[in-house]
Amino acid sequence: MKAQKFLLPIAYAALGGMIAVFSSNYIFTNPSVNNNVTSNTPVKVTRVFASDSTASDFTWAAEKSVDAVVHVTTEYTQTLDYSFGNPLFDFFFGPYDRMPRQKVQSSGSGVILTHDGFIVTNNHVIENADEITVILNDKRKFAAKVVGTDPSTDIALLKIEADDLPFIPFGNSDNIHIGEWVLAIGNPFNLTSTVTAGIVSAKARNINLLRKDFAIESFIQTDAAVNPGNSGGALINLKGELIGINTAIASKTGSFTGYAFAVPSNIVKKVVTDIIEFGEVQRAILGVRIQELTAEVAQENGIKEIKGVYVFDVEKGGAADAAGIKPGDVILSVNGVDVNSTAQLQEQISRYRPNQKVDIIVNRNNSKKHFEVTLRNLKGGTGIVKTDATIASLGAEFKEITDKQKKQLGINYGIQVVELKDGKLKDGGIKKGYIITRMNRTPIRSVDDLKRVLSISSGGVLIEGIYPNGVVAYYAIGVD
Repeated sequence: MKAQKFLLPIAYAALGGMIAVFSSNYIFTNPSVNNNVTSNTPVKVTRVFASDSTASDFTWAAEKSVDAVVHVTTEYTQTLDYSFGNPLFDFFFGPYDRMPRQKVQSSGSGVILTHDGFIVTNNHVIENADEITVILNDKRKFAAKVVGTDPSTDIALLKIEADDLPFIPFGNSDNIHIGEWVLAIGNPFNLTSTVTAGIVSAKARNINLLRKDFAIESFIQTDAAVNPGNSGGALINLKGELIGINTAIASKTGSFTGYAFAVPSNIVKKVVTDIIEFGEVQRAILGVRIQELTAEVAQENGIKEIKGVYVFDVEKGGAADAAGIKPGDVILSVNGVDVNSTAQLQEQISRYRPNQKVDIIVNRNNSKKHFEVTLRNLKGGTGIVKTDATIASLGAEFKEITDKQKKQLGINYGIQVVELKDGKLKDGGIKKGYIITRMNRTPIRSVDDLKRVLSISSGGVLIEGIYPNGVVAYYAIGVD
């Protein structure tokens, strides 16, 4: 059995050019590169004696917060035998090497947000997991349920059935300053409840980590020691407030070398609030294509002041277009908050929901202009997006399969189509009785899993499954 510990590394070679605009270049390697650090690898231990006096006292914040950071362990099936060689599967996802089906374990961290068991972690920690276990600092273990995920920010929300839990309150990540002391709490190398200290090295870092549509990257950079296993753990200020979720490191080796990155708490809070309230994230879209305003771009376009974010294209009929923003404009601020990089602009817009209005100031022909913009949703409208409508469009009713069915068919999970009406599943050729096991490679154990995959999918999805007679079948359906 192979163990993995999550914290995504980035190659040093990319450090010189980490800022990019809506780039899908994945310069962070797959978490599996951390396989050189497993539970079987000895960790070097060196005795270090501290001086009697320190510049700051971290004890209060550490003691207040450490019990609210949990160890998240997952188990998942590495491959499915029947996916090999299927032309439809290869068409959508490329060649898929045959590997024996095996259980793989991995681990990360999480932060308790409420006394009744809501826990935030990174999406990459629990993605594709068949089983998720949360281990508290007092060593109690709980099975965790995924409430919702947001791959665009690499945030996931879990729930355990427990009461009177310690939790970390949200702080305002806007209020942290470069040079401010912060603490990172997590479970590196399975060393549970580890606390490290450092400073805020930078804010609004875009490091091209997330290969998702409409990815939001505006990381807090810190030099607090963060290692594989810290993913999903807490970054706190000296008040004991959550100001970030540790997500990635920059390293040649996969271990900490001085550069760590956390999702700001203000982004995390918005994502979590949306998931709890609506079941999915309500992503607001401005409808512009942007790039950094460099000296070269400014000179080419006759822009006198190198300040703001350059708009090189506007989506026709989108929010910005409807408000009057044009290609060549330079966005200076959103609701009074200055934006001087693509990451800062993305972060500001990510805090709003569709149909909310924002005041945007732009530099047009070296003069300032104000625009009131009504933000849109991912589908181009202004309403709240609900996955229930998409589920209804499938034209089916589902139930979770029984243990007997799992044993008979040799599968670990799935939901069965028990009623089939006119809809996308019927149009796609699916018959009553079909058991959906995966959608876009993600395990489907419940209707909630189905909703989550549909909520983050656009265009079409690939469905993997099996009929009660043992016939394996694949289908592709549209979801827009």
